[in-house]
Amino acid sequence: MSRFTQPARMLALATAGFMAGFWAWALLGPLGPTLRDDLGLSSFQQSLVVAVPVLVGSLGRIPVGALTDRVGARRVFPLVTALTVLPVLYLGHLADSLAEFLVGGFFLGLGGTTFAVGVPFVNAWYPPERRGLALGIFGIGTGGTAISAFTTVQLADAVDRSFPFTLVAVILALYAVTAHFLLRDRPERAIPAGSLLARTTATMRMPTAWQLAFLYAVAFGGFVAFSVYLPTYLTTAYDLGRSDAALRTAGFVVLAVAARPVGGWLSDRLHPVPVLIGAYAAIAALALLASLELALIPIATLTFLGMAAALGTGSGAVFALVARLVPADQVGSVTGIVGAAGGLGGFFPPLVMGAVYSVADDYTWGYLLLALTAAATCAFTATVVRRHALRPDVRGRGA
Repeated sequence: MSRFTQPARMLALATAGFMAGFWAWALLGPLGPTLRDDLGLSSFQQSLVVAVPVLVGSLGRIPVGALTDRVGARRVFPLVTALTVLPVLYLGHLADSLAEFLVGGFFLGLGGTTFAVGVPFVNAWYPPERRGLALGIFGIGTGGTAISAFTTVQLADAVDRSFPFTLVAVILALYAVTAHFLLRDRPERAIPAGSLLARTTATMRMPTAWQLAFLYAVAFGGFVAFSVYLPTYLTTAYDLGRSDAALRTAGFVVLAVAARPVGGWLSDRLHPVPVLIGAYAAIAALALLASLELALIPIATLTFLGMAAALGTGSGAVFALVARLVPADQVGSVTGIVGAAGGLGGFFPPLVMGAVYSVADDYTWGYLLLALTAAATCAFTATVVRRHALRPDVRGRGA
């Protein structure tokens, strides 16, 4: 087996598992309007239902990433995907109240932790000069949210509300078995010493980790927020049908996912910092335009598609920067923190948007806050991050 074939095979397996996990993780978002009507939820309660898996999946990446550093993705990937089957089946077949959906959504967050399993796994299989693109390709797994957006409402309408959950549970179970037999950690991968708690604590003391976490919270957090809340926004602001809103959201997600390897590829050839500066500047400008709530066709549609491209490019560039700055034996731990920040970045905007709309009956302030955040991140990247990333002694020290 050639050195190229084995990394490519492992990358494909990891991407498939990441996609399956994210498909499960995003099941509640497209059903938000349906659950609102069926359960009589307020806008804030609906936002909470779709945001809870995001929160848990984000925070869960910290221990899961550190665990992957220690024992390897060969063990962690099948375990995480197998355990995710349980909340998926519970939500699809048993939950029928707000409290039960919140409990099921809490455990559904486990599917979102697959990100922290795959990044250190892929990073170990590829040389530094190819890691940006490889991690960008792995990031295509976020397309699981697009699959969910494309299929969940349609399958629920065509069969019943439980069918999408049953389908995803079967796919997760099949992947868990496949990964158990086929997934292999790189033999010479770096294995850190020390306890899980000690390594996590040490990672949290790294300024590098927190800088990267902030960048990812804006880029990937924005992607997550749009992927879970855009169906609600489109049905409320533009009076679209649920199926139409879900399909438009899927288009947003597909473009963001496709842009992620582009961000990694550009970072390999240029440097992640200028790629990130351009992405955050575009997000700020487009958020200002979105705040005007112009006609959906063509201006608002083009605005959201541009936002998708910028968010995806920025997400890919952040992990190209991780590959440049973080020692190999700490990638999982750092990925856990960075990934958690990205998910948390996606947790709060839907709640803010729901609360703002409940009070003001308007979404303008939500988009203005996004524009200000992206502009501040652009300035931070152009100054602090640029100086830090170009220091010749930064890699391996976390300083």
